[in-house]
Amino acid sequence: MKRINLKSRQKIYHSPRVKWIVLAVTVALSIFALWEINNIATQIRHSEKQKVSLWAQAISQKAQLMSYSDEFFKQVGIDEYRKMRMYTDILQSFNSDQATDMRFSLAYVNYIVDSCQTDLIITDADGVITVPQEMSGQRLQGRLLEEFSQNPPFHYTIWGMPMTLYYKESHTYRELRHVLNGFLQSFLSEITNNSVFVPVVITDGSMHCLLSYGNLDENSINTPEKLAATLERMQHENTPIQITLPDSQRAYVFYESTPLLKALNWVPVLYVFILMVLVLISYNLFRTARSMEQNRIWVGMAKETAHQLGTPISSLIAWTDYLEGKTFDEKYSAEIRKDLARLETITHRFSKIGSVPELKDENLCEVVENAISYLKTRSPKTVEFQTGYPDNELIVPMNRYLFEWVIENLCKNAIDAMEGSGIFSVIVSDDSKHIYLDISDTGKGIPTSVQKHIFESGYTTKQRGWGLGLSLARRIINEYHRGKIFLKYSVVGQGTVFRIVLRKSR
Repeated sequence: MKRINLKSRQKIYHSPRVKWIVLAVTVALSIFALWEINNIATQIRHSEKQKVSLWAQAISQKAQLMSYSDEFFKQVGIDEYRKMRMYTDILQSFNSDQATDMRFSLAYVNYIVDSCQTDLIITDADGVITVPQEMSGQRLQGRLLEEFSQNPPFHYTIWGMPMTLYYKESHTYRELRHVLNGFLQSFLSEITNNSVFVPVVITDGSMHCLLSYGNLDENSINTPEKLAATLERMQHENTPIQITLPDSQRAYVFYESTPLLKALNWVPVLYVFILMVLVLISYNLFRTARSMEQNRIWVGMAKETAHQLGTPISSLIAWTDYLEGKTFDEKYSAEIRKDLARLETITHRFSKIGSVPELKDENLCEVVENAISYLKTRSPKTVEFQTGYPDNELIVPMNRYLFEWVIENLCKNAIDAMEGSGIFSVIVSDDSKHIYLDISDTGKGIPTSVQKHIFESGYTTKQRGWGLGLSLARRIINEYHRGKIFLKYSVVGQGTVFRIVLRKSR
């Protein structure tokens, strides 16, 4: 079967590292993007708050201006009242004035009336109009009386006759009042239909009677209950602005954030949701990749099984061919039994992978020696095997079938690295708690650039191989025997040393 090239295999089998890099880059980009969007949203939120704040300040200033205008009109009304009082006082003074003084007083009275531009009516004791002359003889009653009774009348006596003066606002005052009313309507309209789209409700001083509203759904204030709920919500968000309308009418302006500002308040929640979606997508992608990786491993396991079974099967076939036509010898049957035992061992090994193997206290040196002795008779004569064991017995909880598999995988890799010629050694040492196995060869070594990938599933530098030997060895040692296996050192052109660390049996 044709193999894929080394570079392609490395790209595929570097997937764990690539996955973490992709995850880190994805998270970094997500955080950066969300951070930028949050900055933009914060700026917009700040701008919106500034607009609302400036709008509220403008409302307060204009309300103060309205209060000043109302106070001005009150003063104008007081001045007109004083002029009318002065007018009646001068008229009443005619009772004692000389003719010359009367002419002067009359001229002054006409000046006051002309300057005030005030409509007035003077009646006698019977309510008959004497001034103005065009209405003389008529009785002050009905609508005319109502019109001239908006201000309190003045009562005086002239030449012994009781008289009453009625007046209404001057033409100038009425025009100014009309301007003020227009200004008031414009003021209220500007509040409710503002350019910053602030939802607004204006109530009277009791905070129950609706005067005006704007930028708000009518259905939210069309009943007293809904109006009260809306005002409570607005008051909770912003303190109402108190304003004074003409005639000393107090009012309150309730307002809340603009729709845009409300939408921006949900941006952090949206950020978290987006980040969770990205994490979920990344998790699914990595889980899929891991599943694919596991599939590759099991495919490789099947190939490895065939490879493992191939050696004893080939040996049995060879022995069968050799024995045909020859007298049976006991030594031949012994070799056949070895190969059958090998098949049984392989079966045990693969049956333990994927399940929790049973660990028994075993003599480590005996297990290692048994694995090496089997490989020694089936390896090239140019490979020298060296072993070193301590004098004391080393008892370790292990599954001997799986542990021998680790030794055999390391031995086969070493023979391949030495290209069939060199020294393979296993040195066993111990201390009070641990046992150390240093497994070395004099092969071509492992380049520094790939040393961190050698235990990855599927990674291999061989033209023939599935990259499962060291991966399975690490799983057997680390997971099943609670030990450690790692590359102690490797020098290109000189050789490689792997170390296995196990805990002693207590």
